[in-house]
Amino acid sequence: MTVSVLGAGAFGTALAVTLAQTGPVTLWARDANHAALMQETGRNERRLPGVNLPRKVAATADISVATEAETILLAMPMQQMRGFLATHAELLQGKTLVACSKGIDLESGQGPTALIAAASPSARAAILTGPSFAADIARGLPTALTLACAEDGEALQRELSTPTLRLYRTTDTTGAELGGALKNVIAIAAGVVIGAGLGDSARAALMTRGFAEMSRIATAMGARAETLSGLSGFGDLVLTCTSVQSRNFRYGRALGAGEDFDTSITVEGVATAKAVSILAQKHIIDMPIATMITALADRQITVSEAVQALLSRPLKEE
Repeated sequence: MTVSVLGAGAFGTALAVTLAQTGPVTLWARDANHAALMQETGRNERRLPGVNLPRKVAATADISVATEAETILLAMPMQQMRGFLATHAELLQGKTLVACSKGIDLESGQGPTALIAAASPSARAAILTGPSFAADIARGLPTALTLACAEDGEALQRELSTPTLRLYRTTDTTGAELGGALKNVIAIAAGVVIGAGLGDSARAALMTRGFAEMSRIATAMGARAETLSGLSGFGDLVLTCTSVQSRNFRYGRALGAGEDFDTSITVEGVATAKAVSILAQKHIIDMPIATMITALADRQITVSEAVQALLSRPLKEE
């Protein structure tokens, strides 16, 4: 099978690098100058500096060329995916489309596979998610991810696995999507805790209660509890709540410390917090952490007010 990665950000580039271990890969960039520079230099210094692109990676800005592949990985920010799918729906019909984004579409409240199904009904939808940083994947460090596909994904699992990228498959696309999306919200909260100087004990408590919050909304929406306990839920939560490589954690840390954050950096957890707060109201699910992150991001409350609100909640059984 032939493979393309649509999106030449850090993660998309890293996926192209590792997939080139097993065969040719087309890497698509929106910007023609960016694609030409990658092809000329064999590097993506703009998004993933210091990493050489294997010769089997061909960079292009021609979407018709990139969509010739049978399997297409969609490595773009979640809030851009619906528009992209609508624009290029015809080119994507009948393909295997693997979303590599973590989040919930703010306007529709849908996850990636639902967006794919709506835009290209004849396409086969899957999602690749789990605890991973682009730099680690690109350097060939061992990484394990979840591949979720409603149909039997064994062939796709073999196709996308590499000597350093180990994939575990599931048919629970809802659980995989929500685990990857919701952990970003909790990672922001963990960053706020550290930025505000509340300590590691408070972070551990926040992560634990955050995981309970994730599980409540996910299972209410049809996810399996064991999926949330796996790589796409708990595994990703641990990584993003404890590493400064996480953009969501760094953003939260800046919030907690009262510092400015680079607005050019995509922080998926902000939009996800807003989207999940709406879903929580719809499903009558208590999600205090997501609610507080939404209020903090919108500057409706201060960090001290958010902390006080959470600490003053009624005592209850675990």
